[in-house]
Amino acid sequence: MRSRVDSSENGFRCNFLSFHRAMAKLAWLLLLLISLTVPGLQVWALKPPFHVRDVLPLLPRQVSWPILNRLNSAVDILPVFVGAASSPDNVLDWKGACFYKNTAWMVFHNKSLTEYGGGTLHLKVSDAHSWTCMDLYIFATPYRVTWDYYFLAREHTLEIKAWEGKAEYEYVKNHGLSIFLLQAGMLGTLQALWEVFPLFTNTGWGENSNINFLEKHMGASFEVRPQPWVTNVSTDDIHSGDFLAISKIRGRWGAFESLEKWVSGAYAGHTAVCLRDSNGKLWVGESGHENEKGEDVIALMPWEEWWDFELNKDDSNPHIALLPLHPDLRARFNESAAWEYALSMIGKPYGYHNMIFSWIDTLNGNYPPPLDANVVACVMTIWNQIQPEYAANMWNEALNKRLGTKGLDLPEVLVEVEKRGSSFDELLTIPEQDDWVYTDGKSTSCIAFILEMYKEAGLFGPIASSVQVTEFTIKDAYILNFFENNSSRLPKWCNDGDTVKLPYCQIKGKYRVELPGYNSMEPYSHMNERCPSLPPKYSRPKNC
Repeated sequence: MRSRVDSSENGFRCNFLSFHRAMAKLAWLLLLLISLTVPGLQVWALKPPFHVRDVLPLLPRQVSWPILNRLNSAVDILPVFVGAASSPDNVLDWKGACFYKNTAWMVFHNKSLTEYGGGTLHLKVSDAHSWTCMDLYIFATPYRVTWDYYFLAREHTLEIKAWEGKAEYEYVKNHGLSIFLLQAGMLGTLQALWEVFPLFTNTGWGENSNINFLEKHMGASFEVRPQPWVTNVSTDDIHSGDFLAISKIRGRWGAFESLEKWVSGAYAGHTAVCLRDSNGKLWVGESGHENEKGEDVIALMPWEEWWDFELNKDDSNPHIALLPLHPDLRARFNESAAWEYALSMIGKPYGYHNMIFSWIDTLNGNYPPPLDANVVACVMTIWNQIQPEYAANMWNEALNKRLGTKGLDLPEVLVEVEKRGSSFDELLTIPEQDDWVYTDGKSTSCIAFILEMYKEAGLFGPIASSVQVTEFTIKDAYILNFFENNSSRLPKWCNDGDTVKLPYCQIKGKYRVELPGYNSMEPYSHMNERCPSLPPKYSRPKNC
């Protein structure tokens, strides 16, 4: 009996969907016939009952999905800041994805009979581009996030019964309620989610999705190397300070690295460094090694253990290049100082506190569209409500460092920065300081760990005290002119069997590791503190 009901329901759904597809096709056919048979009538000048974006999901998958994939991408899931609604005397207006004429204003009231009352957001939408489209919005203050969608052209309202307190009331009174548009609309957002999802899957589908994302949004190329795709490495040719650039292209870490590469311009997503001890044994230092508890920490491992993991256990399909130090810098490399630093950092957590601040250096030159500081604040607010402990670890303490305060949560940070006559986007650009100590110690990402070791080992020379390595992205590191520039001095096994001789040694990976700008920049004081990083060129001015 149960199976009959399920079968009937499935049949109903199938017939219902088939009906809508048939109606969509019929509507377009009628419009086409009208345009062909009625002299002088321009159908495209009328408001169509359907829009191509609205109808595509109802068409057969073989037809709709290739077109939707071109119309929408993973970044369409990100909201766009359209403005902040405040008093009726200062009406906000903008163009939406569905409704082209939109206005909004806030009316304060005290229907709740509380100390600070509440408010009603009035949002009037009109001039839809079709009869079937809708606009999807996120509304946020530092203390709350909500959402709504609008299908009908009329005045809509969003009711806030009571403000959280004086701080939220004054913030909205002075700065308004922030409004974010999901520019791809409901169906486009679902399609964008469909593009985001496979980035995180540990499958061939996920790997191809990450490759396509990087090709589309960064202009990266993935050239297949001749086999074998693993080099027979002789560790006798690896020295202290040699740099390991790693690019993961599938699974959870592959997805996170793809997003990191897109916003920063780096063509590698993870790094490690080589060290030899007094007995000549080769070790690998890495910030971001997962320990037995599942925590990402700083670790030192024998080369054999690290290499075995990358060959046989790392399911993210890592592509690895060894970047040997230049002989002159190798001669300056203070091994004992490097070891002292590395040993002092073992077991400390990965540098989540300052991870995003190496990327954000400018007010608007680091956010690939549709990202901006308002979207970052919105995402932080959402995350702060869903996982407050994680949010505090990711940015709250770092934001307090920049304000010179302690213990403020994200809403309080946003209010405090406005009180000081500054703005959140300005706060994000304040450079990280290497000597800042967080509640769990110094915070070093994978690249900051290596460059701090380079500082301790003497590679930055007299400018070391004026360089904040926590401001460096992975790209900022591999463009330093610290590495071998004479291919004849590279190990014999370097790029063995490859028809293209790279200026470094790729030791694993089906696709060639490309590092644009490799080994080209002399370090300088306050390097990378004010650098833009917009795709696809990721151009940077001199001495930024």
